[in-house]
Amino acid sequence: MKFEKHCLLALMALAALLPFVLRDQYVLHIAIMVLFYAVLASSLNLVVGYVGEFSLGHTAFLGTGAYTAAILSTQYGWPMWATVPAAGLLAAVVGVVIGGITLRLQGPFFVIVTLSFAEVLRLVADNWIALTNGPMGIAGVPQPEWLAEAGNLGAKQFYYGIAWVLLALTLYLSFRFVHSNAGRAAVAVRENRYVAQSIGIRPLSYSMLALVLGALLSGMAGGFYAHYISFVGPEVFRFAFMVSMIIMVLIGGKGTLVGPLIGALLVTFLEEYLREAKELRLSIFGLAVIAIVLFLPRGLMGFVVQWRESRKAASPKNATVSPTAERRAA
Repeated sequence: MKFEKHCLLALMALAALLPFVLRDQYVLHIAIMVLFYAVLASSLNLVVGYVGEFSLGHTAFLGTGAYTAAILSTQYGWPMWATVPAAGLLAAVVGVVIGGITLRLQGPFFVIVTLSFAEVLRLVADNWIALTNGPMGIAGVPQPEWLAEAGNLGAKQFYYGIAWVLLALTLYLSFRFVHSNAGRAAVAVRENRYVAQSIGIRPLSYSMLALVLGALLSGMAGGFYAHYISFVGPEVFRFAFMVSMIIMVLIGGKGTLVGPLIGALLVTFLEEYLREAKELRLSIFGLAVIAIVLFLPRGLMGFVVQWRESRKAASPKNATVSPTAERRAA
């Protein structure tokens, strides 16, 4: 727990210093996307890593949040500081509805039904033209007026700060959940659902809590994305976002709080570096995931934790003294 907490504090401290050092707008944009994806990966990790259910419908919450912020700001004139929390709350409500249906299922049934919900919402966004403008999407999502005077660099620094605060909130809530009785109960459900039930743990309740918290955080990330990009279309529900989140969680290490951050950093930079490779980059990511699953099933952070535990167990302080040695010493 202390090691993970110190890693999180160190990473967030380094991230806080970044906008004061960087002056390149493109690099700042990449850094903003890293923070954005870190929020998404961390929210997905609550379900995949701690509940043990492999959800493929997390884009439903991202898209709900993005469209909520876009509609409230363009049609009703809500400011950004109000649309982002509202986006998270509505996504959490959607999470309650989806979770109430899907969390009663297990295994491949859960996977298929969660994916179906995301696809249904994509079709709604694509065809409800009066509300979502259909395939054309919602363009011109307003940004704070004072950003026009701050210039492009000032705007990037502002959005970087908002993304950093959003990630800090995500990590704080995730840490409090994981190291609470509810988080430990969710882990018990992940390890053995029936044993957890036998000791009085209700799997649906704690799984629902993790899913709704993940939906809240993902919805807020969607609201932020809508204002930052200034455009929202049905593609926010597409499987491409889901693939990126899954790869980040698997590479970084599911069931850890630091893992999704490492995964978001690596995958975002690789996506930019391999942008010219087009379809080839999907094959590269596929090979990377296969390699991780085969050789590092717990991800990079899981491997580090396992290595530290083995070093600690082998240290002289933890070495056990044999009874023969005790008798000789006596």
